[in-house]
Amino acid sequence: MSVNVNRSVADQFYRYKMPRLIAKVEGKGNGIKTVIVNMTDVAKALNRPPTYPTKFFGCELGAQTQFDAKNDRYIVNGSHEANKLQDMLDGFIRKFVLCPECDNPETDLHINPKKQTIGNSCKACGYRGMLDTRHKLCTFILKNPPENEPGSVKEKKDKRNRKKDKENGSGSGEAGNHNDIDNACVCQDGDDDDDEDWAEETTEEAQRRRMEEISDHAKNLTLSEDLEKTLEERVNIFYNFVKQKREDCTIDAADKEILAEAERLDVTAMGPLILSELLFDVNIRDQIKKYKRHFLRFCVNNKKAQKYLLGGFECLIKLHQAQLLPRVPVVLKDLYDADLLEEDVILAWADKVSKKYVSKELAKEIHAKAAPFIKWLKEAEEESEGSEEDENVEVVYDSSVRELKVETVKPDKPSEEEDDFDIDAI
Repeated sequence: MSVNVNRSVADQFYRYKMPRLIAKVEGKGNGIKTVIVNMTDVAKALNRPPTYPTKFFGCELGAQTQFDAKNDRYIVNGSHEANKLQDMLDGFIRKFVLCPECDNPETDLHINPKKQTIGNSCKACGYRGMLDTRHKLCTFILKNPPENEPGSVKEKKDKRNRKKDKENGSGSGEAGNHNDIDNACVCQDGDDDDDEDWAEETTEEAQRRRMEEISDHAKNLTLSEDLEKTLEERVNIFYNFVKQKREDCTIDAADKEILAEAERLDVTAMGPLILSELLFDVNIRDQIKKYKRHFLRFCVNNKKAQKYLLGGFECLIKLHQAQLLPRVPVVLKDLYDADLLEEDVILAWADKVSKKYVSKELAKEIHAKAAPFIKWLKEAEEESEGSEEDENVEVVYDSSVRELKVETVKPDKPSEEEDDFDIDAI
């Protein structure tokens, strides 16, 4: 679910969106803490580092904060409700994101380490001004400037390199610009080599860079609009994403990207259904091995995703009925051995013939072909339960072990041989 970045704007077609903040309380007693699960996505929509709003919460609540950027964990100590944090985030957005002139969030922060000031510029209306640095968060921002911002060391080095490439005559023009900006009370120092230069370059290259920045920022702000689309539209977006990866021949190493896109579109459970259509054909047994990692990312501990995988398999049989229908039991066993399907999911599927993906007649045929594998699965389950009972009897009734040892406890090897035979028969 996405909300307007500026929540005082009620327009549902407002272009600047962000994900609704998700908070999860962990721990007990003195160790209780609130993890902001999607802080990275929220911060991306605001074009601010995720540490800024997290630290803002800590300042407002008087609580300690923890950052683990590598694992995307942003934590505020104590127990805090998501709605309360969402309202608090509005305060952060008003102070550190929205332009004071046009109320658009297309702003950048500019740090001047020497003067200990924070400048604010708007790409939408051209506003340039200074932030009020009395809030506690400003101290944190000054010590931790945004990456690649004009206050950073990297930007200074790039700027110096650009100046070396310029002709000597351009220096006086820049100096004049510096004076103009100083008069406008914008963070600037006379030392060009050490401080932030707010003078805009007017070269074609500089203009092109600024246009790219605006485009990327707008892309981040509108990315969450996809969540407002219908389920069918989101599934189609995911389908086209995976299809493009396959056509670009980058599908093999794209398992993480594919999962991330499914999570972004909130279609994770349906992922295996789409992957089955795009990655499987008559050579499904080899393809299960090849794309096992892709399916595992969706299916591990997700029974709903496993049910969609079975649905995708049924759809595939419909397309290649002559080749795949006789191989139903062996393919099911391949999926089971690859840990893509759990035993209880398979047994639940076998108990009910559904016409959700294929016709009732074909569904019955598929279940009939799967019968040998289902039988083996049930017998293996009963056998494992029986062996556990036998072990318990031997431990509890130690004094009567000799009487009970009338070879009724050890039908293990013959049953294993029979089981092997049944599997091969499949």
